[in-house]
Amino acid sequence: MSTPAAQLEDIHKTYHMGDEPIRALNGFTTTFETGSFWAIMGPSGCGKSTLLNVLGCLDRPDAGRYRINGRDIAALTDDALSEIRLKYLGFIFQSFNLIAQLTVAENIELPLFYLGWHPERARKRATELAAEVGLAERLGHRPYQLSGGQQQRVAIARALANDPVLLLADEPTGNLDSATGVEIMDMISGLNQNGKTVIMVTHEPDIAAQAKHRLVMRDGRIERVEAHA
Repeated sequence: MSTPAAQLEDIHKTYHMGDEPIRALNGFTTTFETGSFWAIMGPSGCGKSTLLNVLGCLDRPDAGRYRINGRDIAALTDDALSEIRLKYLGFIFQSFNLIAQLTVAENIELPLFYLGWHPERARKRATELAAEVGLAERLGHRPYQLSGGQQQRVAIARALANDPVLLLADEPTGNLDSATGVEIMDMISGLNQNGKTVIMVTHEPDIAAQAKHRLVMRDGRIERVEAHA
């Protein structure tokens, strides 16, 4: 039996707005198995974004245990967490988060630069990934020369550069028209079919329906879990 991609046990996270505590995660416990595809849903303020930040090691829980690929990250330093993000995680954002001054190839290579890859090896990897997402002819273009769908394809290629254990997507079709959104979701679904673990936050039921599992949150807890055929 494979090690789960991510395990959360009794995770708590509280923010403070003035004197008022906001319990974003309130005893959250679940396991995301390797190779699974999850959609995280729920009303505004239910804790979806906080959960994604904790999963992505962008925010630390106040209490509880979080394991990535079997590794407990609770006591890790900030530098060690940065290394976890680089080695184990891939991020796809609603706003793409590409660097405007860099070419398509350079944007895809960026995680590999921080991982210390040799430039020739990184360029070869970027070229292969650009081809996989249908942008083999756009390696020298910059983000402003691309459509929204093409920019999201670059972001997906960048997220895959380090061959992540966990692929985290935050409203990946939120800035795209319906037809382009379908194309991007087909691509993400294909990545899952090829073995990638995907955890996606979305508020759109038709997008969530493409995931194999749907987790609905309310008040920092799991309200219900649904499985799709």
